[in-house]
Amino acid sequence: MALLITEYRSHQLDSLRATLSVVIDPIKYLIDLPSVLIEQTSHSISSYSTLKSENTRLREEQFIDKTRLLKFDSLEKENIRLRALLENSFKLGEQLLIAELLSINMAPYEHIVVVNKGTRFGVHPQQPVLDANGVVGQVFRALPFSSEIMLITDPNHAIPVQVNRNGLLTIAVGSGQINRLNLPFLPNNADIRPGDLLITSGLGGTFPSGYPVAVVDDFTPITNKPFVNITATPKAMLDRNRELLIVWSDSSPVSLTTKPTPEVLAPSNAQPSKSKLTHKAPAESAETDLDE
Repeated sequence: MALLITEYRSHQLDSLRATLSVVIDPIKYLIDLPSVLIEQTSHSISSYSTLKSENTRLREEQFIDKTRLLKFDSLEKENIRLRALLENSFKLGEQLLIAELLSINMAPYEHIVVVNKGTRFGVHPQQPVLDANGVVGQVFRALPFSSEIMLITDPNHAIPVQVNRNGLLTIAVGSGQINRLNLPFLPNNADIRPGDLLITSGLGGTFPSGYPVAVVDDFTPITNKPFVNITATPKAMLDRNRELLIVWSDSSPVSLTTKPTPEVLAPSNAQPSKSKLTHKAPAESAETDLDE
């Protein structure tokens, strides 16, 4: 009672209280330490679990986004190719059909690819096939739901061409190499230079005139031989195409909206010869409506 009264009436015990607090306060902190440690540990575990789950979720989202970006990149490239084909189709002014690549013939020295358009779309043998850069080849065999395309680099393929600079006519023959054509029928004194553009001449009836075919490579004339060994690089991206243009050179359009008739599908049963495909197939009925 005396201590309480003294503390209430005066400040004489303040120094004693301060001295005792030096000893008491650490005991207070020590008593509170377990609860504080438990609380901090619980908070740390909760925060770690939250961060871990959030990190896992973000990593999954990042993986999904990367996969989508890859798909978008593929779609972007496909869109660029299709826009190039579409732009080229307007320039050509002829009826065209876009076909997608299905498979490639892996037989040695045979450059044949398969596309997803066939006779039900009006495709027939010896139709010209292009890409956005130039001539790819021609339809070798037309089936109801697919077609085989012989590339211009196939050893069994030949295409009449002319030099765009001066109109010199010759024939470009497939070399068996995907990036090379041979020009075996030019004399040593022919007016042809490296870098000349070769275009279709229109002779033979298969390829309309004016399509880019190849660019003449560098060569060295040989004075003691009548013919010079000249090669050319195709303008078309033969080893990179996923979409191709099948061309109808007939002036009468072919409808792609109704079912085909047996008369139209009949010519597709006859398989063309694989020897030097340069002549036009028998004319099919262009007025007959075909199924899209």
